[in-house]
Amino acid sequence: MPTPTQASPAAATAAPTLAKPSRARFFIMMLLFVTVVINYLDRSNLSIAAPHLAQDLGIEPVHMGLILSAFGWTYAAMQIPGGWLVDKVAPRILYPVAIALWSLATIGLGFVGSFIGLIILRLAVGALEAPAYPINNRVVTTWFPERERATAIGFYTSGQFVGLAFLTPVLIYLQQTFGWHMVFVVTGGVGILWAAVWYLVYREPKDFRGANAAEVALIQEGGGLVDLEQKNRSRAAFQWRDLWSVLNKRKLWGIYIGQFCLNSTLWFFLTWFPTYLVKYRGMDFIKAGFLASLPFLAAFLGVICSGLLSDWLVRRGASVGLARKLPIIGGLLISTSIVGANFVDSPALIIACLALAFFGNGLASITWSMVSAMAPERLIGLTGGMFNFIGNLSAICVPIVIGFLVKDGSFAPAIAFIGVTALVGALCYGLVVGKVERLPE
Repeated sequence: MPTPTQASPAAATAAPTLAKPSRARFFIMMLLFVTVVINYLDRSNLSIAAPHLAQDLGIEPVHMGLILSAFGWTYAAMQIPGGWLVDKVAPRILYPVAIALWSLATIGLGFVGSFIGLIILRLAVGALEAPAYPINNRVVTTWFPERERATAIGFYTSGQFVGLAFLTPVLIYLQQTFGWHMVFVVTGGVGILWAAVWYLVYREPKDFRGANAAEVALIQEGGGLVDLEQKNRSRAAFQWRDLWSVLNKRKLWGIYIGQFCLNSTLWFFLTWFPTYLVKYRGMDFIKAGFLASLPFLAAFLGVICSGLLSDWLVRRGASVGLARKLPIIGGLLISTSIVGANFVDSPALIIACLALAFFGNGLASITWSMVSAMAPERLIGLTGGMFNFIGNLSAICVPIVIGFLVKDGSFAPAIAFIGVTALVGALCYGLVVGKVERLPE
């Protein structure tokens, strides 16, 4: 019998679990949300400035497609080294450095006046943003139990749509009032400030003052990898067999190709969408700017519904595979409705078709939950890098393909192309991925 002043080892172990778990992980989720808002504003600001910028600098559609795709070249190419960095460098250090550097490159876009200068700086922004989503996935895998992970991923992913929906009109106002240069200066300046905030605030679960022992235990018992940073410190340097481990599995190729198809719809909206409304549908620029926010709001609703639905299914006893794949496949099928825009002329109906398609894209956008659930534990960052590399080849292909498809004056073939890729993505998740489970190396 232990004395009144002593505690048995079992009691000492159980003591932390008697306390009510803190909710610091939801604060971390909010940090990720704001970071994603900034991240996507810096990706899409060029599309907002594109009509005026192209007119001022005399840039034709094919060349504009090359500029819009430049981000994707380096963003995709740097995913593998970026994913490796995520496995080696703590998010508290890597993220603010990346944010500050890509924000500086964004500001530079406001001071160049040539095709070559725009290409070079967009290449720089793409390279420096490459680690962002693997870091997001790394943070969520560390901070959230499996039953909450899709909600967390859905919430921070919604930042890309919320920011564009509510802030696109603000950026358009800045452009109309101060010129397209200020779109880049303002978005880049906000990013530099946020880099400082992230460095000062973010910590791992066991080091974060707001997280008590009960919350850390809740995360760990639910499948969160709270000791990931400590494990990463002792890991060996990169080996080529690690790369082979994330390339030789059919299941992973299902999510890789599926992500390419999902992102194809997204990159249409991030690049050619404003030009489509203004140049090919004859809408006034200001009116188009406000109408353009509606599909992003629809996508936001889709993302929120996706995460909540998926985690609700897990809590109700559904398999992780069903809970994750149902909104992804359903969303991709809904995204094929974008082809309806080819058969209507009313601005309201055009926006309705696009909003429904983008709602589906948002509904399908918890695909990172598949990486969290399936990646080999030691190679979460590298798997995420490969996933994002192949997925964001669409950032290269889609703007260029659309540029060539519309050079004869019709946007209908480009819209059909986006619809077909969404259908292929649904087939990949439905037929290739199979059972969702953590894979061995």
